[in-house]
Amino acid sequence: MIDSSVFQGKKAAYATLGCKLNFSETSTFGKMLEELGVRTAGKGEIADLCLINTCSVTEVADHKCRQVIHRLVRQHPGAFVVVTGCYAQLEAENVAKIDGVDLVLGSNEKANLIQFLSDAWIRKETDSSKVVENGQDKNASFFVRKTKEITSFAPSCSRGNRTRYFLKVQDGCDYFCTYCTIPYARGFSRNPTIASLVEQARKAVEEGGKEIVLTGVNIGDFGKTTGESFVDLVKALDGVEGVSRYRISSLEPDLMSDELIDYCAHSRAFMPHFHVPLQSGSDTVLKLMHRHYDRQLFAGKIMTIKSLMPDAFIGVDVMVGCRGETPECFEETYEFLNSLPVTQLHVFPYSERPGTSALRIPYVVSEKDKKLRSRRLLELSDSKTHAFYEAHIGKEAEVLLEKATRGRAMHGFTKNYVRVELSAADACPEFDNHLLRVRLGDFNHDKTSLRIAQILTPHSA
Repeated sequence: MIDSSVFQGKKAAYATLGCKLNFSETSTFGKMLEELGVRTAGKGEIADLCLINTCSVTEVADHKCRQVIHRLVRQHPGAFVVVTGCYAQLEAENVAKIDGVDLVLGSNEKANLIQFLSDAWIRKETDSSKVVENGQDKNASFFVRKTKEITSFAPSCSRGNRTRYFLKVQDGCDYFCTYCTIPYARGFSRNPTIASLVEQARKAVEEGGKEIVLTGVNIGDFGKTTGESFVDLVKALDGVEGVSRYRISSLEPDLMSDELIDYCAHSRAFMPHFHVPLQSGSDTVLKLMHRHYDRQLFAGKIMTIKSLMPDAFIGVDVMVGCRGETPECFEETYEFLNSLPVTQLHVFPYSERPGTSALRIPYVVSEKDKKLRSRRLLELSDSKTHAFYEAHIGKEAEVLLEKATRGRAMHGFTKNYVRVELSAADACPEFDNHLLRVRLGDFNHDKTSLRIAQILTPHSA
Protein backbone atom coordinates (compact mmCIF):
# COMPACT_ATOMS: atom_id res chain seq x y z
CA MET A 1 0.00 0.00 0.00
CA ILE A 2 1.38 3.40 -1.05
CA ASP A 3 1.25 6.08 1.66
CA SER A 4 0.42 9.16 -0.43
CA SER A 5 0.82 11.48 2.57
CA VAL A 6 4.60 11.12 2.38
CA PHE A 7 4.54 12.81 -1.05
CA GLN A 8 2.16 15.71 -0.36
CA GLY A 9 3.72 19.13 -0.84
CA LYS A 10 7.13 17.75 -1.83
CA LYS A 11 9.35 19.05 -4.63
CA ALA A 12 11.32 16.81 -7.00
CA ALA A 13 14.29 17.19 -9.35
CA TYR A 14 14.79 14.76 -12.23
CA ALA A 15 17.78 13.76 -14.32
CA THR A 16 17.76 11.41 -17.31
CA LEU A 17 20.79 10.01 -19.09
CA GLY A 18 20.87 7.99 -22.29
CA CYS A 19 18.12 6.98 -24.67
CA LYS A 20 14.58 8.10 -25.53
CA LEU A 21 13.29 5.09 -23.64
CA ASN A 22 14.83 6.44 -20.43
CA PHE A 23 13.33 9.86 -21.14
CA SER A 24 9.89 8.29 -21.55
CA GLU A 25 10.21 6.36 -18.30
CA THR A 26 11.39 9.39 -16.32
CA SER A 27 8.50 11.47 -17.68
CA THR A 28 6.06 8.78 -16.59
CA PHE A 29 7.58 8.64 -13.09
CA GLY A 30 7.27 12.42 -12.86
CA LYS A 31 3.63 12.28 -13.90
CA MET A 32 2.86 9.59 -11.30
CA LEU A 33 4.55 11.61 -8.56
CA GLU A 34 2.70 14.75 -9.63
CA GLU A 35 -0.60 12.90 -9.18
CA LEU A 36 0.53 12.11 -5.61
CA GLY A 37 1.16 15.79 -4.84
CA VAL A 38 4.81 16.21 -5.88
CA ARG A 39 5.71 19.19 -8.04
CA THR A 40 8.88 19.74 -10.05
CA ALA A 41 11.36 21.98 -8.26
CA GLY A 42 11.84 25.34 -9.91
CA LYS A 43 15.15 26.96 -10.72
CA GLY A 44 17.06 27.66 -7.52
CA GLU A 45 14.69 25.63 -5.32
CA ILE A 46 15.95 22.82 -3.09
CA ALA A 47 14.19 19.57 -3.97
CA ASP A 48 12.94 17.06 -1.39
CA LEU A 49 13.40 14.21 -3.87
CA CYS A 50 15.97 13.59 -6.63
CA LEU A 51 15.33 10.86 -9.20
CA ILE A 52 18.15 9.87 -11.56
CA ASN A 53 17.46 7.46 -14.45
CA THR A 54 20.84 6.22 -15.60
CA CYS A 55 22.51 4.83 -18.73
CA SER A 56 25.40 2.38 -19.02
CA VAL A 57 25.99 1.94 -22.73
CA THR A 58 29.65 3.06 -22.42
CA GLU A 59 32.24 3.74 -19.73
CA VAL A 60 31.76 7.44 -20.51
CA ALA A 61 28.05 7.03 -19.76
CA ASP A 62 28.89 5.43 -16.38
CA HIS A 63 31.15 8.37 -15.55
CA LYS A 64 28.44 10.87 -16.50
CA CYS A 65 25.98 9.04 -14.25
CA ARG A 66 28.29 9.38 -11.27
CA GLN A 67 28.84 13.06 -12.04
CA VAL A 68 25.09 13.74 -12.21
CA ILE A 69 24.45 11.90 -8.93
CA HIS A 70 27.18 13.89 -7.14
CA ARG A 71 25.91 17.16 -8.61
CA LEU A 72 22.30 16.62 -7.56
CA VAL A 73 23.36 15.57 -4.05
CA ARG A 74 25.31 18.84 -3.77
CA GLN A 75 22.54 20.99 -5.24
CA HIS A 76 19.79 19.48 -3.09
CA PRO A 77 21.22 18.85 0.40
CA GLY A 78 19.02 16.58 2.48
CA ALA A 79 16.97 15.37 -0.48
CA PHE A 80 15.93 11.73 -0.77
CA VAL A 81 17.96 10.42 -3.73
CA VAL A 82 16.77 7.44 -5.78
CA VAL A 83 18.83 6.02 -8.66
CA THR A 84 17.46 3.61 -11.25
CA GLY A 85 18.18 2.62 -14.86
CA CYS A 86 20.87 0.55 -16.53
CA TYR A 87 23.85 1.74 -14.48
CA ALA A 88 21.87 1.09 -11.29
CA GLN A 89 21.12 -2.46 -12.48
CA LEU A 90 24.73 -3.28 -13.38
CA GLU A 91 26.50 -1.50 -10.50
CA ALA A 92 23.87 -1.39 -7.75
CA GLU A 93 26.18 -1.97 -4.80
CA ASN A 94 28.69 0.65 -5.96
CA VAL A 95 25.93 3.20 -6.63
CA ALA A 96 24.49 2.54 -3.16
CA LYS A 97 27.85 3.51 -1.65
CA ILE A 98 27.81 6.99 -3.21
CA ASP A 99 27.33 9.62 -0.50
CA GLY A 100 23.79 10.96 -0.46
CA VAL A 101 22.13 8.09 -2.34
CA ASP A 102 19.18 6.58 -0.43
CA LEU A 103 17.64 4.04 -2.79
CA VAL A 104 18.86 2.07 -5.84
CA LEU A 105 16.38 0.17 -8.01
CA GLY A 106 17.19 -2.31 -10.76
CA SER A 107 15.30 -2.90 -13.99
CA ASN A 108 12.73 -5.27 -12.48
CA GLU A 109 12.03 -3.08 -9.45
CA LYS A 110 11.64 0.06 -11.54
CA ALA A 111 8.08 -1.00 -12.43
CA ASN A 112 7.17 -0.53 -8.73
CA LEU A 113 9.26 2.59 -8.16
CA ILE A 114 6.54 4.53 -6.35
CA GLN A 115 5.94 1.73 -3.82
CA PHE A 116 9.67 1.26 -3.18
CA LEU A 117 10.09 5.02 -2.83
CA SER A 118 7.18 5.34 -0.41
CA ASP A 119 8.46 2.52 1.81
CA ALA A 120 12.08 3.71 1.81
CA TRP A 121 11.18 7.36 2.43
CA ILE A 122 9.08 6.41 5.45
CA ARG A 123 11.93 4.25 6.77
CA LYS A 124 14.36 7.10 6.42
CA GLU A 125 12.10 9.55 8.23
CA THR A 126 11.54 6.98 10.99
CA ASP A 127 15.25 6.23 11.44
CA SER A 128 17.51 8.73 9.69
CA SER A 129 20.66 7.24 11.20
CA LYS A 130 20.94 4.20 8.96
CA VAL A 131 19.22 1.74 6.66
CA VAL A 132 19.66 -1.95 7.35
CA GLU A 133 19.35 -4.60 4.66
CA ASN A 134 19.98 -8.32 5.17
CA GLY A 135 21.47 -7.59 8.56
CA GLN A 136 24.11 -5.17 7.22
CA ASP A 137 24.37 -1.41 7.49
CA LYS A 138 24.15 0.22 4.07
CA ASN A 139 24.65 3.70 2.71
CA ALA A 140 21.49 3.02 0.75
CA SER A 141 18.98 0.24 0.14
CA PHE A 142 19.40 -1.46 -3.21
CA PHE A 143 17.06 -3.90 -4.88
CA VAL A 144 18.30 -5.68 -7.99
CA ARG A 145 17.52 -9.05 -9.54
CA LYS A 146 19.62 -11.15 -11.89
CA THR A 147 19.09 -10.76 -15.64
CA LYS A 148 17.06 -13.96 -15.99
CA GLU A 149 14.75 -12.80 -13.18
CA ILE A 150 13.88 -9.46 -14.81
CA THR A 151 10.30 -10.03 -15.96
CA SER A 152 8.35 -6.88 -15.14
CA PHE A 153 7.31 -4.29 -17.71
CA ALA A 154 6.89 -0.67 -16.65
CA PRO A 155 4.36 1.00 -19.01
CA SER A 156 5.31 4.45 -20.22
CA CYS A 157 3.67 6.98 -22.52
CA SER A 158 4.65 10.53 -21.72
CA ARG A 159 5.92 13.73 -23.24
CA GLY A 160 7.38 15.50 -20.21
CA ASN A 161 7.90 19.10 -21.32
CA ARG A 162 8.09 18.17 -25.01
CA THR A 163 5.54 18.12 -27.81
CA ARG A 164 6.00 14.52 -28.93
CA TYR A 165 4.88 11.57 -26.83
CA PHE A 166 7.19 8.60 -26.30
CA LEU A 167 5.35 5.28 -26.10
CA LYS A 168 7.31 2.37 -24.66
CA VAL A 169 6.27 -0.73 -26.61
CA GLN A 170 9.00 -3.19 -25.62
CA ASP A 171 11.86 -3.71 -23.16
CA GLY A 172 14.92 -5.96 -22.94
CA CYS A 173 16.97 -7.73 -25.62
CA ASP A 174 17.83 -11.34 -26.48
CA TYR A 175 20.65 -10.58 -28.94
CA PHE A 176 23.73 -10.42 -26.66
CA CYS A 177 26.07 -8.72 -29.15
CA THR A 178 29.67 -9.17 -28.05
CA TYR A 179 30.26 -5.48 -27.19
CA CYS A 180 26.98 -4.80 -25.38
CA THR A 181 25.79 -4.92 -21.74
CA ILE A 182 22.20 -3.85 -22.39
CA PRO A 183 20.67 -7.36 -22.11
CA TYR A 184 22.29 -7.65 -18.67
CA ALA A 185 20.95 -4.24 -17.68
CA ARG A 186 17.46 -4.54 -19.19
CA GLY A 187 16.79 -8.28 -19.17
CA PHE A 188 15.27 -10.43 -21.90
CA SER A 189 12.81 -9.15 -24.52
CA ARG A 190 9.27 -8.59 -23.26
CA ASN A 191 6.27 -6.49 -24.19
CA PRO A 192 2.69 -5.57 -23.23
CA THR A 193 -0.35 -6.31 -25.40
CA ILE A 194 -1.28 -4.39 -28.50
CA ALA A 195 -4.63 -3.55 -26.89
CA SER A 196 -2.93 -1.86 -23.91
CA LEU A 197 -0.68 0.19 -26.19
CA VAL A 198 -3.61 1.30 -28.33
CA GLU A 199 -5.34 2.47 -25.16
CA GLN A 200 -2.25 4.48 -24.14
CA ALA A 201 -2.16 6.10 -27.58
CA ARG A 202 -5.82 7.06 -27.24
CA LYS A 203 -5.12 8.62 -23.86
CA ALA A 204 -2.27 10.64 -25.40
CA VAL A 205 -4.76 11.99 -27.94
CA GLU A 206 -7.10 13.01 -25.13
CA GLU A 207 -4.20 14.98 -23.62
CA GLY A 208 -3.62 16.78 -26.92
CA GLY A 209 -0.86 14.63 -28.39
CA LYS A 210 -0.45 14.65 -32.15
CA GLU A 211 2.84 12.78 -32.59
CA ILE A 212 3.96 9.56 -30.87
CA VAL A 213 7.42 7.98 -31.03
CA LEU A 214 7.57 4.21 -30.50
CA THR A 215 10.44 3.37 -28.15
CA GLY A 216 12.03 0.26 -26.69
CA VAL A 217 15.32 -1.60 -26.53
CA ASN A 218 14.70 -3.86 -29.54
CA ILE A 219 11.22 -2.95 -30.71
CA GLY A 220 11.27 -5.15 -33.80
CA ASP A 221 11.28 -8.08 -31.37
CA PHE A 222 7.82 -7.02 -30.16
CA GLY A 223 5.43 -9.90 -29.60
CA LYS A 224 7.57 -12.50 -27.85
CA THR A 225 5.54 -12.12 -24.67
CA THR A 226 2.09 -11.96 -26.24
CA GLY A 227 2.39 -13.93 -29.48
CA GLU A 228 1.76 -10.77 -31.55
CA SER A 229 4.05 -9.03 -34.04
CA PHE A 230 5.50 -5.56 -34.57
CA VAL A 231 3.73 -5.10 -37.90
CA ASP A 232 0.43 -6.01 -36.18
CA LEU A 233 1.16 -3.30 -33.61
CA VAL A 234 1.90 -0.74 -36.33
CA LYS A 235 -1.38 -1.51 -38.11
CA ALA A 236 -3.38 -1.24 -34.88
CA LEU A 237 -1.81 2.07 -33.86
CA ASP A 238 -2.35 3.49 -37.34
CA GLY A 239 -6.07 3.13 -36.71
CA VAL A 240 -6.10 5.31 -33.58
CA GLU A 241 -8.04 8.45 -34.49
CA GLY A 242 -6.44 11.75 -33.55
CA VAL A 243 -2.79 10.67 -33.83
CA SER A 244 -1.40 12.57 -36.80
CA ARG A 245 2.10 11.12 -36.72
CA TYR A 246 3.99 8.06 -35.54
CA ARG A 247 7.76 7.62 -35.65
CA ILE A 248 9.68 4.38 -35.15
CA SER A 249 12.70 5.15 -32.97
CA SER A 250 15.12 2.35 -33.92
CA LEU A 251 14.61 -0.95 -35.73
CA GLU A 252 17.14 -3.72 -36.31
CA PRO A 253 17.56 -4.42 -40.06
CA ASP A 254 16.93 -8.16 -39.71
CA LEU A 255 13.62 -7.43 -37.96
CA MET A 256 12.49 -4.86 -40.54
CA SER A 257 10.23 -6.90 -42.81
CA ASP A 258 9.33 -5.83 -46.33
CA GLU A 259 5.69 -6.00 -45.23
CA LEU A 260 6.40 -3.41 -42.54
CA ILE A 261 8.24 -1.08 -44.93
CA ASP A 262 5.44 -1.33 -47.48
CA TYR A 263 2.80 -0.66 -44.84
CA CYS A 264 4.62 2.42 -43.55
CA ALA A 265 4.93 3.72 -47.11
CA HIS A 266 1.16 3.65 -47.58
CA SER A 267 -0.06 4.15 -44.01
CA ARG A 268 -2.11 7.04 -42.71
CA ALA A 269 0.16 8.21 -39.93
CA PHE A 270 3.55 6.44 -39.94
CA MET A 271 6.18 8.89 -41.11
CA PRO A 272 8.86 8.30 -43.77
CA HIS A 273 11.53 8.32 -41.08
CA PHE A 274 13.66 5.33 -40.08
CA HIS A 275 16.54 4.73 -37.71
CA VAL A 276 18.45 1.56 -38.55
CA PRO A 277 21.46 0.33 -36.52
CA LEU A 278 24.35 -0.82 -38.71
CA GLN A 279 27.32 -0.70 -36.26
CA SER A 280 29.80 -1.77 -38.98
CA GLY A 281 29.90 -1.92 -42.75
CA SER A 282 32.40 -4.77 -42.66
CA ASP A 283 31.07 -8.33 -42.70
CA THR A 284 34.17 -9.41 -40.81
CA VAL A 285 33.39 -7.05 -37.95
CA LEU A 286 29.67 -7.80 -38.00
CA LYS A 287 30.51 -11.47 -37.40
CA LEU A 288 32.83 -10.56 -34.53
CA MET A 289 30.01 -8.47 -33.05
CA HIS A 290 27.53 -11.35 -33.39
CA ARG A 291 25.15 -9.13 -35.32
CA HIS A 292 22.22 -10.89 -37.03
CA TYR A 293 22.71 -9.58 -40.59
CA ASP A 294 25.35 -8.76 -43.17
CA ARG A 295 26.06 -5.83 -45.51
CA GLN A 296 23.88 -7.24 -48.27
CA LEU A 297 20.81 -7.51 -46.06
CA PHE A 298 21.33 -4.03 -44.65
CA ALA A 299 21.77 -2.44 -48.07
CA GLY A 300 18.70 -4.26 -49.34
CA LYS A 301 16.54 -2.77 -46.57
CA ILE A 302 17.82 0.75 -47.24
CA MET A 303 17.13 0.45 -50.98
CA THR A 304 13.64 -0.96 -50.33
CA ILE A 305 12.82 2.02 -48.12
CA LYS A 306 14.10 4.48 -50.72
CA SER A 307 12.28 2.76 -53.58
CA LEU A 308 8.95 3.15 -51.77
CA MET A 309 9.69 6.44 -49.96
CA PRO A 310 12.27 8.44 -51.96
CA ASP A 311 12.20 11.33 -49.46
CA ALA A 312 12.55 9.14 -46.36
CA PHE A 313 14.99 10.25 -43.67
CA ILE A 314 17.25 7.34 -42.70
CA GLY A 315 19.47 7.60 -39.63
CA VAL A 316 22.15 4.96 -39.05
CA ASP A 317 24.04 3.94 -35.91
CA VAL A 318 27.68 3.09 -36.53
CA MET A 319 30.36 2.12 -34.03
CA VAL A 320 34.02 2.89 -34.65
CA GLY A 321 37.15 1.40 -33.18
CA CYS A 322 35.68 -1.82 -31.85
CA ARG A 323 37.98 -4.75 -31.29
CA GLY A 324 38.81 -6.45 -34.57
CA GLU A 325 38.19 -3.33 -36.69
CA THR A 326 41.43 -3.19 -38.68
CA PRO A 327 42.12 -0.18 -40.92
CA GLU A 328 40.90 -2.27 -43.88
CA CYS A 329 37.64 -3.05 -42.09
CA PHE A 330 37.07 0.61 -41.28
CA GLU A 331 37.62 1.60 -44.93
CA GLU A 332 35.02 -1.00 -45.90
CA THR A 333 32.59 0.66 -43.48
CA TYR A 334 33.33 4.15 -44.79
CA GLU A 335 32.91 3.21 -48.44
CA PHE A 336 29.78 1.19 -47.71
CA LEU A 337 28.10 4.09 -45.93
CA ASN A 338 29.26 6.53 -48.58
CA SER A 339 27.55 4.41 -51.23
CA LEU A 340 24.17 4.25 -49.46
CA PRO A 341 21.37 6.88 -49.67
CA VAL A 342 21.25 7.40 -45.90
CA THR A 343 20.69 10.77 -44.28
CA GLN A 344 22.57 10.92 -41.02
CA LEU A 345 25.12 8.87 -39.08
CA HIS A 346 25.07 8.51 -35.31
CA VAL A 347 28.72 7.74 -34.59
CA PHE A 348 29.76 6.03 -31.35
CA PRO A 349 33.38 5.25 -30.40
CA TYR A 350 33.68 1.72 -29.02
CA SER A 351 33.95 1.49 -25.25
CA GLU A 352 35.33 -1.55 -23.44
CA ARG A 353 32.72 -3.07 -21.13
CA PRO A 354 33.71 -5.51 -18.37
CA GLY A 355 32.22 -8.96 -18.78
CA THR A 356 31.57 -8.71 -22.52
CA SER A 357 32.95 -11.37 -24.88
CA ALA A 358 34.40 -8.64 -27.13
CA LEU A 359 37.33 -8.43 -24.72
CA ARG A 360 38.53 -11.77 -26.09
CA ILE A 361 39.02 -10.31 -29.58
CA PRO A 362 42.76 -9.61 -29.95
CA TYR A 363 42.98 -6.58 -32.29
CA VAL A 364 42.67 -3.33 -30.26
CA VAL A 365 42.18 0.09 -31.88
CA SER A 366 44.03 3.02 -30.31
CA GLU A 367 42.12 5.99 -28.89
CA LYS A 368 43.83 8.22 -31.46
CA ASP A 369 42.56 6.08 -34.33
CA LYS A 370 39.07 5.98 -32.85
CA LYS A 371 38.97 9.78 -32.88
CA LEU A 372 40.26 9.99 -36.44
CA ARG A 373 37.74 7.44 -37.67
CA SER A 374 34.91 9.15 -35.81
CA ARG A 375 35.82 12.49 -37.34
CA ARG A 376 35.79 11.06 -40.88
CA LEU A 377 32.36 9.49 -40.39
CA LEU A 378 30.94 12.64 -38.80
CA GLU A 379 32.16 14.67 -41.77
CA LEU A 380 30.49 12.16 -44.10
CA SER A 381 27.31 12.44 -42.05
CA ASP A 382 27.33 16.25 -42.23
CA SER A 383 27.73 16.09 -46.00
CA LYS A 384 24.83 13.66 -46.43
CA THR A 385 22.51 15.56 -44.09
CA HIS A 386 23.31 18.89 -45.77
CA ALA A 387 22.53 17.44 -49.19
CA PHE A 388 19.27 15.95 -47.91
CA TYR A 389 18.16 19.28 -46.43
CA GLU A 390 19.29 21.24 -49.50
CA ALA A 391 17.06 19.10 -51.73
CA HIS A 392 14.03 20.33 -49.77
CA ILE A 393 14.64 24.07 -50.15
CA GLY A 394 11.65 25.69 -51.86
CA LYS A 395 9.34 22.72 -51.27
CA GLU A 396 6.05 22.71 -49.41
CA ALA A 397 5.92 20.66 -46.22
CA GLU A 398 3.77 19.87 -43.21
CA VAL A 399 5.47 20.87 -39.96
CA LEU A 400 4.67 20.16 -36.32
CA LEU A 401 5.99 23.11 -34.35
CA GLU A 402 7.17 22.98 -30.75
CA LYS A 403 6.92 25.55 -27.98
CA ALA A 404 9.78 28.04 -27.75
CA THR A 405 11.00 30.47 -25.12
CA ARG A 406 9.43 33.89 -25.62
CA GLY A 407 11.47 35.98 -28.01
CA ARG A 408 13.21 33.00 -29.61
CA ALA A 409 12.67 31.08 -32.83
CA MET A 410 10.31 28.10 -32.89
CA HIS A 411 11.43 24.75 -34.25
CA GLY A 412 9.73 21.66 -35.56
CA PHE A 413 10.02 18.78 -38.00
CA THR A 414 8.57 17.86 -41.34
CA LYS A 415 7.09 14.41 -41.93
CA ASN A 416 10.51 13.16 -43.04
CA TYR A 417 12.32 14.73 -40.10
CA VAL A 418 13.81 17.84 -41.68
CA ARG A 419 14.29 20.27 -38.80
CA VAL A 420 12.81 23.68 -39.53
CA GLU A 421 12.97 27.09 -37.88
CA LEU A 422 10.35 29.81 -37.64
CA SER A 423 11.83 33.20 -36.80
CA ALA A 424 11.02 34.80 -33.46
CA ALA A 425 9.25 37.61 -35.31
CA ASP A 426 6.82 35.16 -36.94
CA ALA A 427 6.48 32.76 -33.98
CA CYS A 428 3.39 32.80 -31.79
CA PRO A 429 2.14 30.56 -28.93
CA GLU A 430 -0.83 29.39 -31.00
CA PHE A 431 1.53 27.48 -33.31
CA ASP A 432 2.76 25.22 -30.48
CA ASN A 433 1.82 21.56 -31.15
CA HIS A 434 0.07 22.56 -34.37
CA LEU A 435 0.55 21.12 -37.84
CA LEU A 436 1.17 23.89 -40.35
CA ARG A 437 1.59 23.84 -44.11
CA VAL A 438 4.72 25.85 -44.97
CA ARG A 439 7.18 26.59 -47.72
CA LEU A 440 10.77 25.78 -46.80
CA GLY A 441 13.50 28.36 -47.24
CA ASP A 442 17.29 28.27 -47.03
CA PHE A 443 19.46 27.14 -44.11
CA ASN A 444 19.41 29.01 -40.81
CA HIS A 445 22.54 30.66 -39.45
CA ASP A 446 24.17 27.52 -38.02
CA LYS A 447 23.03 25.15 -40.80
CA THR A 448 21.03 22.95 -38.37
CA SER A 449 17.59 23.77 -39.80
CA LEU A 450 15.79 25.11 -42.84
CA ARG A 451 13.99 28.39 -42.33
CA ILE A 452 10.26 28.60 -42.90
CA ALA A 453 10.00 31.02 -45.80
CA GLN A 454 6.21 31.18 -45.83
CA ILE A 455 3.32 29.91 -43.72
CA LEU A 456 0.61 28.58 -45.99
CA THR A 457 -2.81 27.49 -44.76
CA PRO A 458 -2.66 25.73 -41.38
CA HIS A 459 -3.14 21.98 -41.75
CA SER A 460 -4.53 21.50 -38.25
CA ALA A 461 -5.54 23.65 -35.32
